[in-house]
Amino acid sequence: GMWMELRLSRSLRSSRSTSSSLANTSTMPNLGDLVPDFEAETSEGPMSFHKYIEGSWAILCSHPADYTPVCTTELGYMNKCLPEFQKRGVKVMALSCDPVESHKGWIKDIEKTQGCGAVGYPIIADPTRELAVAWGMVDPVEKDAKGLPMTCRAVFVIDPAKKLRLSILYPATTGRNFDEILRVIDSLQLTENFKVATPVNWKDGGDCMVVPSLSDEDAKAKFPKGFTTVETASGKPYLRVTPQPNK
Repeated sequence: GMWMELRLSRSLRSSRSTSSSLANTSTMPNLGDLVPDFEAETSEGPMSFHKYIEGSWAILCSHPADYTPVCTTELGYMNKCLPEFQKRGVKVMALSCDPVESHKGWIKDIEKTQGCGAVGYPIIADPTRELAVAWGMVDPVEKDAKGLPMTCRAVFVIDPAKKLRLSILYPATTGRNFDEILRVIDSLQLTENFKVATPVNWKDGGDCMVVPSLSDEDAKAKFPKGFTTVETASGKPYLRVTPQPNK
C-alpha cells in the first residue's frame, strides 16, 4: 500500500513536471556554453548532433511548424544561401516539431514555391518537444492543434568547439534576415582570429575597432596596416580604427 502510494505520487509528480516544462520556456543555453547533444530523426536520416557538427561551425534554426507560410520562405532562402554558408565552413540544420514524413512532404512545397532548388540540409523532427525544451525554444504563446506549444524562430550559431556563439530569437510572426546571420558569422570568424571587434552595421571588408584590452604597442605589432585613434571629447583614446586585418 505505502509503496504503491509512493510510486503513484512520484509518477504523478513527474508527469506534472513534464507538462509544466513544456508550458514554461526552458532556459536557452548561454553564449559560451557547450550546446546540448541529442539523437534525432531528420529528413535526411538519423542524426547524432555533436558527431554531425564535429570540427565545424554550425547553424541551427528552429521553426514553429511544417506547412506554415513564413517558415516556407525562410527555408527556401536559407537553401539559396547554402553556398555562402559552405564558403564559411558552416553546417546548416533546421528543426520543426513535426515528424519526418511531414518534413518530406513540406520540402516538396518549399522546392516548388521558393525557386530554391533541391533542399540541401537536414530538417530535424521534434514531435515530443524534447529538443525545444532542452534548447529553451518553446514559444509561450503559439500552440498547435493539439494545444502543444510550438517552437519560436530561434537561431543558434555554434563554433567548432561546440560552444554557442550567437543566439537570436524571433516571434512566430516575424521572418528572419539570413543576410544578417551571414554577416554575424563573418564577424564571429574574423574576431576569433584577430584582436578586433566589428562596429555597427559592419560588413566583410569594412574597418574594424581595435579591442580595448590591446595596448597601442601591441596593436602596432599586430596590425601592420596601422590604426587611427579618434579624438574624443573625453580625451580617452578608446576609439581605435584599423582596416580589416585579413583583407
